[in-house]
Amino acid sequence: MTEFFGSVWWLLVSLGILVTFHEFGHYWVARRCGVRVLRFSVGFGKPLYTHVGKDGTEYVLAMLPLGGYVKMLDERETEVAPADRHLSFNAKTVWQRIAIVAAGPLANLLLCIALLWLMFVIGKPDYPPQINRAQGLAASVGFQSGDRLLAVGDRETRSLTEAGIALSNAVMARESTPVRVRTASGEERVRVLPLDRPDLQVSEQRPFSDLGLSLEAPPVVGSVNEGSAAEGQLLPGDRITAVGDQAILDYVQIGPAVQVAARNGQTLDLRIERDGRTELVQVDPRLVEIEGRPRWILGINPMLPAQDAVLRFGPLQAVPEALSQTGQMTSDVLKMLGRMVTGQASLQNISGPITIARVANGSASLGPAWFLSFLAILSLSLCIMNLLPIPVLDGGHLLYYLIELAKGSPVGERALMAGQYVGLVFLAGLMGLAFYNDLFRPSF
Repeated sequence: MTEFFGSVWWLLVSLGILVTFHEFGHYWVARRCGVRVLRFSVGFGKPLYTHVGKDGTEYVLAMLPLGGYVKMLDERETEVAPADRHLSFNAKTVWQRIAIVAAGPLANLLLCIALLWLMFVIGKPDYPPQINRAQGLAASVGFQSGDRLLAVGDRETRSLTEAGIALSNAVMARESTPVRVRTASGEERVRVLPLDRPDLQVSEQRPFSDLGLSLEAPPVVGSVNEGSAAEGQLLPGDRITAVGDQAILDYVQIGPAVQVAARNGQTLDLRIERDGRTELVQVDPRLVEIEGRPRWILGINPMLPAQDAVLRFGPLQAVPEALSQTGQMTSDVLKMLGRMVTGQASLQNISGPITIARVANGSASLGPAWFLSFLAILSLSLCIMNLLPIPVLDGGHLLYYLIELAKGSPVGERALMAGQYVGLVFLAGLMGLAFYNDLFRPSF
């Protein structure tokens, strides 16, 4: 339940920040263009808090936090006194209306840049993109244990996160991709992934495992818990190579192997490598309850690699880094949308509030830099989504205004109504798909 409430809390925090900035963009430009703003609402539905400012604007915090709106004086929605007509939205020039509508997505874009700047100044800790084990396709083209990924195609991979994004994009592009690595001996080599093979079955959601690249921690004991079953039997630095009859290649395999071998409480035979020698040790695992489930444990912890791939820059150097990162992320999102439209990318990449809440909670638990990175991605996604030429969204309104510029008169009322209907149907379908993915997407 702690994870549930944490996810809900960080979802509310994330949406609250992003929606407030988005709507403030509309509000600020509207006021500068001389439009009277009647209401500034974060959330929909029943107001939880209301404050009327000196400017006459009603500021509202509403019950449903999944969005917000800025209500302006508009003759199409309410009767406006002749003396106040110049304060209404519809009375403004088409360029002023374009500026007001575009200001919301622009605010999210600027927020994305600011968040990334702050993330780089704080420093985002990450693991190095180093291969623990290679098999399958990766091994066949030369990848080896100890290879550190330096670049995928022409995209530098300074951290494990960047390597994962770069590989995922390469998989979606379905093109033969050179990968520059530094081997365990310090040499730089280029391995070529034949991602253009028509028979290749690789998912963009799990590029490492499908390509045969394991980045899991090696099965090496980092520490032994005091008073645990393994105390006195295992030492830091021991490499576990087998639990009973099951060979162990990655640390994550140890837990499941222990559950199978110790299901009846018998003593476990562990084959280990210690100081260059192979030894056999015996351990009596202990049965404990973890999250309401009984589990056999040894009482050891993995030897994790140091988070030495920290992305940190000074305040001035962080500015071009933030701009560059924003440009790269924008390119990634647009390419992803294009590939989903053409069928090159899976529609499972569309996520809804449940997934967003889980990721928000997970990123917050990793530290402020990770949460800032998550917020930046979400803010940029909100910017791009709102600029799509779909009626109801900001991009749909911008499309109407561009048509008005071209034809010299506003779009007809019937066309507006038809567009609104189509836009609502499209958004309802998109939301349905997002919720479906949230509930039924396979766990990777």
